[in-house]
Amino acid sequence: MARSSLVVAPSLLACDFSQVGEEVERAVAAGADWLHLDLMDGHFVPNLSFGFPIIASVSKRFPGLLLDTHLMVDNPQDYVERLAEFPVHQITVHWEACTHLHRVLGSIKERGIKAGVAFNPHSPIDGLQHVADLVDCVLVMTVNPGFGGQSFLHSQLPKVRQARAWADAQPHPVRVEVDGGVDDLTAPLCCEAGADTLVAGSYLFKGGGMDDRITRLRQGVE
Repeated sequence: MARSSLVVAPSLLACDFSQVGEEVERAVAAGADWLHLDLMDGHFVPNLSFGFPIIASVSKRFPGLLLDTHLMVDNPQDYVERLAEFPVHQITVHWEACTHLHRVLGSIKERGIKAGVAFNPHSPIDGLQHVADLVDCVLVMTVNPGFGGQSFLHSQLPKVRQARAWADAQPHPVRVEVDGGVDDLTAPLCCEAGADTLVAGSYLFKGGGMDDRITRLRQGVE
């Protein structure tokens, strides 16, 4: 398949939670393609983030915004039906969290939502072939999940290349997403390796002018 156009998805986890609406407005005005939403349960990862009320509020205030929902939770199947109510554009579940991954991905697809599979740094992606027809996105974690502001793991770039090669071999479009430590220095490395979707948190929300920083991400990739 042909390479998809670049998507920049600011991660809400890095925003100022005292003014979530204004922070999302800032991301939209700056030209964000998607908004990345990390749901954490304190079990699968050692942290809590936000839940359904925040997603409901964001989806109501910004009805045209594509919400990229990343479930860093145990039992992700328990979240799918509720998330479909808002609606969201994509639901990504972790390879490590799904005992019955095929069933979970099928449940997402049945609701007309894009389905993604995320891989922690220690996890190989070889098993994707067994769920290939249900996967719209492969998310390579370039940090250990759970906290924002971590340093990029260059050791994951070969996995991004592997994900790109796998995605290109599929008969349907599959995005390759990276999440963790993405900034104007690491984004070009990710895209050179094959990523077409960049999740950036601290770099965008905590770095001053978001429009300038999104532009710098795009220019660095180009």
